Formats: sequence, C-alpha cells, structure tokens
Amino acid sequence: MTKKWLAGLGITTMLVGSVLGGCSNSDNTGDSSSNEGDGEKTQVTLAGWGGNPSEQKLLEQTLEDFEASHPDIDVKLEVISEQYMDVMKTRLIGGEGPDVFYLDAFEAPALIETGVVEPLDEYVTEEFDVEDFEKPMLEAFQVDGKTYGFPKDYSTLALFYNKTMFKEAGLEVPQTWEELQTASEKLTEGDVYGFGVAPELARLYYIAESLGGDVVKDGKANFASPEVVEALQPIIDQRNDAKTSAQPSEVGASWGAEMFGQGKAAMVIEGNWAIPFMADTFPGVDYGTAEVPTINGEKGTMAYTVAYVMNAASEKKEASWELLSYLTGKEGMETWTSKGFALPTRKSVAEKLGYDQDELRGALVAGAPYATVWSEGTNLPIVVNNFNNQFVSAFLGDRPLDEALEEAQKQANSEIDNN
Repeated sequence: MTKKWLAGLGITTMLVGSVLGGCSNSDNTGDSSSNEGDGEKTQVTLAGWGGNPSEQKLLEQTLEDFEASHPDIDVKLEVISEQYMDVMKTRLIGGEGPDVFYLDAFEAPALIETGVVEPLDEYVTEEFDVEDFEKPMLEAFQVDGKTYGFPKDYSTLALFYNKTMFKEAGLEVPQTWEELQTASEKLTEGDVYGFGVAPELARLYYIAESLGGDVVKDGKANFASPEVVEALQPIIDQRNDAKTSAQPSEVGASWGAEMFGQGKAAMVIEGNWAIPFMADTFPGVDYGTAEVPTINGEKGTMAYTVAYVMNAASEKKEASWELLSYLTGKEGMETWTSKGFALPTRKSVAEKLGYDQDELRGALVAGAPYATVWSEGTNLPIVVNNFNNQFVSAFLGDRPLDEALEEAQKQANSEIDNN
C-alpha cells in the first residue's frame, strides 16, 4: 500500500529513531524512572509513526491539552520514521517498549497474540462511553471478548466521480456495480478511462467476499474458492474485455487520486486521504463523492483504522490509561480530527464536527457501520503478499484469474504451514 494513500489517516511515514521531546516545549524530557504516586511527575512514553506537518501539529496540540489537564503527567513522544512494526517488536521483546503506542488493525491480531498488549477492559469506565465508537473499528482490536485498543481514527472507501465528465455524458452517479460498469463505458474515451482500479487485496477484500466466499478461512488462504473468483471476475473483465478501466500505472500515475486528478479516470474508489490531496494538487477539478456502489443489493466498503494500545509490561499503567483514554476520548479525538485529515471513530465527534453531513466526507462516514476492516487474523500479511503477486497478472490479462489465484493460494498456505 502506497504511503500516499495512507497519508490522510495519520499512517504515512513509519518511524525509527526521531524523538520529539515532551510536548510542553521544554528541553526537560523528565525522569523515565519516575513512579506513579511518589509525588513526582510521571513520564509516559508515546510512540507512533510520523504524519504530515499539519497532522503533527494537531497531535502536539492534543498532547499539550492533555498535559495541561493532567499536570502530574509528562508525555514523551517518540516518532519512528521507518520500519515501525519491526522496531516496535524488537523493543517490546527487549523490554524497552513505550507505554502507549500506535497499532494498525492489519498488524493487531499477530501482536495481540504475543501477549505484549495490555487488555483495557478493567480500566474502562461508563463515562468513557465505549458504545460511541464505530463498531467495526472497535471490533478490530477485540479478541475473545477482550478489548486491546481503542481506535483513534479511520477511513473507509468512497466513490470519487468527476462532476464535469458526468454532466457532459448525461449520467447520474451509479448506485450499483452494474450501473458503474455501464457508466464506465460511456465515460471511456481516448486516454480517459471510466474507472481507475487499484488491483490489490487491501482495496478488493470486500468485493472478494461479496458472494459469500471467505478470503481467509481457518487461518488459511481461501481466495481461490469459486465464490471469491466469481466475485472478482468482473474486475478482470472490465479491464480486459470492456476495456473501460485501468490501474494508475497504465496512465503514468502513481495512485488512484493522481489518476483521477489528472483526468485519466472519471471514477476511482479512494479514501479520506484523497480529499486533502485533491485540494492541494488538483484544486480545479470539480468532483463529488458517494457511497461505494452496491453489489447484489448489499452495501460494502473497506475501512482502515489504527488504535492506541498499552504495553503490557508498562510500569505506569494508570498514567498510560489516562493518556490513552484522553486521546481516544471525545475531547482529544475532536482536536486530533478537527482538520479532517483523519476521521473520528467516535460517532458523536463526527456529528459534532459535521463530517456526517459534509459534502465530501459524508459518504465516507456513512460507510463506517458496514465496512470490512482491513484485518483478518495473524496470517493476513502472508495471504495478501501472495494474492497481490498473482492477481495483477490476471488483471493485466496474462493468465486466467482462477489459475492465478490457485497458484497464489497454494504458495500462501505453504508459507503459512512452514511459518
């Protein structure tokens, strides 16, 4: 997954080494050995990956607000700019992990299984209002009835469509996948495609399971099943038979929003991160967003989310919970998501900020309750690597889809068995 389309989620550049001092703008980083309850300030270490400068300012402001309301706690913010999970795993195993840290839903199952993430249920109070979270995002960090993290932000996918092109073609916004295919035919002309596709599992997972199949079953790759192949075949056929879609690289673009902004695609399916990108890079494009077209009458989309979690080995768990609960509480989340770079996982915050009614973000918020979160067990990294390697060959017309996915599934399950 490219860094560009992750930018708006706060999950852009991943981190190694760059440490930002405490958020109070003081040179004093505090005594990392200070203990809770001894009359001295407790220093809590928070680790995450870097975002764009605007996101960084929002995080720093949120942490400054926390310190102002919690004068007995200092926060030491560590930004790890590369190989985030590798660095975190090494530090956690070595007993040098931060007290609180970011955890992507994609990585959550495997890390939770190791026991290094603290269950949070005993810390939660009624005032924290767990029911306020969008359910799919919360469930991504729950295992066997226990909650290991609270999601800080998310993005779903929505249909981005060029209003000018649609008006000239006399088209309405498609509400079903069949309508999208029909519209693509009318919108494809010359070097402009009706639909821009990202041929990767992270974007296609909900489509793959739309006919009742399972991409992952009993911890194993299952994407060569007839139901999954049938669900994905229209993506292949639209590119190779109808010739009304293409991937960004085929038109010299690096990702979907760039293809869309350049006018090479009349429609793409993208996330919240594409909105600030379009505003900064292609401000003259008149576009709208809508919920992803239905498949067989059912709504579907993907969701990508990140949680704050607590190190099970932390010696400052009370202070760590104070920080974690503020960052994922209504006040802290409102500050963090106030500029729209990330969407709040709390429904009340989305409503207060007006994102549920926003002309561009409303469709993304509407998809949250029914979204498929990009997370599926401990073996998903192996599954996705093998799927992507072979699916692209079918997408480009080099081999039949069922044959490509059968080979990819065998390889994935061989690696899982040997892991």
